[in-house]
Amino acid sequence: MFIDSHCHLDRLKLAEFDNNLDNVIAAARAAKVNTLLSVSVSLAEFPAMAELTAGYENVWLTCGAHPLYQEQQIEEKQLQALASDTRVIAIGETGLDYFYAPETKPVQLDSFRKHIKVAKQLNKPLIIHTRDAQEDTLHLLRTEQAEQVGGILHCFTESWEMAEQAIAMGFYISFSGIVTFKNASALREVAKKVPADRFLIETDAPYLAPVPHRGKQNQPAYVVEVAKHLASIRGTSVENIARQSSENFYRLFPMTQD
Repeated sequence: MFIDSHCHLDRLKLAEFDNNLDNVIAAARAAKVNTLLSVSVSLAEFPAMAELTAGYENVWLTCGAHPLYQEQQIEEKQLQALASDTRVIAIGETGLDYFYAPETKPVQLDSFRKHIKVAKQLNKPLIIHTRDAQEDTLHLLRTEQAEQVGGILHCFTESWEMAEQAIAMGFYISFSGIVTFKNASALREVAKKVPADRFLIETDAPYLAPVPHRGKQNQPAYVVEVAKHLASIRGTSVENIARQSSENFYRLFPMTQD
């Protein structure tokens, strides 16, 4: 069985699934993807995501504000209140993105700090987005003592040096469909090195559909393709990737295990 450790079910174009999330979940189950983590990108949109996914016992949630959705400073009390929902098992996605929005660096840093603080208050792991911000990301994780809760560096595209330092702080490294892309040779080298007990797989659906589905809307069922490529990269079986990544997910989120 597979786990999609990062998707955005509320951002899928459901018209492609007869306007019914049931069909997305059914396709995932048919592909042996039995657990999904639907990730929040803004506090304003969280209630709608929670409502959309209500009733699906295999769908868990996160709550937070993506670093690129920072029109205004995040309200710490609001984040804490929303993230206290029992279906919310992680805080985020949060983090830093200097590739697309370096001009919002002060707001991003403030938001990231608040997410880490709330994560520690609620004892829930962090879901971290980081791009072109390695130094600041690692610095904040250390200075704010994020190792107390750990979490995931999702859709990882950075260096092995960053991965190694994050792993030393208790974080997991999650690989998306990017690892299947032709121009991702450096990332594949990182994927070879991550310890077996520290990697996860994800789709980031509806974005970043893996080969051979590039150009299509991504969906949780396609996490199997990420597993296949990771198996090839690491010289092991798809079954082993499925088993190990699931064990890692359950270690971080024991409440999700059947």
